[in-house]
Amino acid sequence: MLIPDKDTGPPLEAAALDIAAVADMGRVSKFGFLRMLGPGLITGAADDDPSGIATYSQVGAQFGFGMAWVMIVSYPLMVAIQEISARIGRVTGQGIAGNIRQHYSVWLLRLIVGLLLIANTINLGADLGGMGDALKLLIGGSTHLYVVLFAVGCALLEIFSSYDRYVAILKWSTLSLFAYVATVLVVHVSWADVGRAIVMPPISLGKDYIVAVVAVLGTTISPYLFFWQSSEEAEDERTTDGDEPLLVDPAQAPRQLRRIKIDTYFGMAVSNVIALFIIITTAATLNAHGVTDIQTSAQAAQALKPIAGPLAFVVFAAGIIGTGLLAIPVLAGSAAYAVGEALDWPTGLGRKPREAKAFYGVVAFATLIGIGINFTSIDPIKALFWSAVINGVVAVPVMILIMLMVMKPKVMGDFTLSRPLQAMGWLSTAVMAITVIGMLITMA
Repeated sequence: MLIPDKDTGPPLEAAALDIAAVADMGRVSKFGFLRMLGPGLITGAADDDPSGIATYSQVGAQFGFGMAWVMIVSYPLMVAIQEISARIGRVTGQGIAGNIRQHYSVWLLRLIVGLLLIANTINLGADLGGMGDALKLLIGGSTHLYVVLFAVGCALLEIFSSYDRYVAILKWSTLSLFAYVATVLVVHVSWADVGRAIVMPPISLGKDYIVAVVAVLGTTISPYLFFWQSSEEAEDERTTDGDEPLLVDPAQAPRQLRRIKIDTYFGMAVSNVIALFIIITTAATLNAHGVTDIQTSAQAAQALKPIAGPLAFVVFAAGIIGTGLLAIPVLAGSAAYAVGEALDWPTGLGRKPREAKAFYGVVAFATLIGIGINFTSIDPIKALFWSAVINGVVAVPVMILIMLMVMKPKVMGDFTLSRPLQAMGWLSTAVMAITVIGMLITMA
């Protein structure tokens, strides 16, 4: 059982990144386990958005199984920073932006939130385009029409659905990720070669390889995921009868911190396993047949058809649409949470539209701009590149601020991190800093 831990004295919590979370999974009933899944599962699933699928398809096609190891190595790093983000929301009762507003300078807050809004909007537009292209591949028609329909549908659900119903929709939407499990099962994969590439990865110092590693890490560990999971923990606390921030009711800590750990471990495992399967699928098919230049998720699906057959093509393309329907509201929602908390607006998907007009206005605005991107001459590949650059630039200072906040009793009270989780959080931050430096060097 988890109990509050402090910076002073020996850690009172078991090692943060150990098998305790997995053991906990085995001690709860099936339905109890499902009830524990929420912000962590949705966050992890949203990470495999159409833009992410494009990145994983690119590296699988270009490097074969040689990039599979990155998904294994990145898992504990992703778990650490997402668990820490979730704790901020549950302990304080507000998301990351709200805590930055309360404890740091306004100019820093506005800079970070402004860059996050720009990156999310570009990413949202690219995801809408990927979904539109995928549906056009499946049934024909107009990509632009599908972009508008997907965007309007996602925005209306996010704005007008009740919170409980909307969360249930998002949770069930995560099942779309298993399209990529099905894809792996219908193509021939040399699992011995996969295992060899993971255990003895063919690491290279070549520019293309470094850029690919940077792209995968930047796609996997992204600022909008920090903001979303933290704000959703605070939102769940506000909308659940009897729940209070842990600073107000520390007695809830054992149950809530255990749930956060299980939810985050499982959600990030789903995220990375699916990403790994996408890399394996495209490596075993496209790379094996000499198709190495893939720019978008829809191109990856189309290239699969003559190589892996119609079934693999249909499943892969359908997965793009399903993951996009999950990612679009998370991108728009995380931007709205960040802006709303930064400006101290009434914020949250649990509020009625008339109670949080400005918050839902940001959701609508980001979605509208995302639609507009698809009707301009903007190159979607270049747009995604600059979105990745902005995300990388934002991620490092945000992660540093997160780590500084969770180590301060002024912010977290008795719930500052244990030393093992502190260490993993700082390691994750250092890896992202090195990733950004590598990205900037390759751009020079």
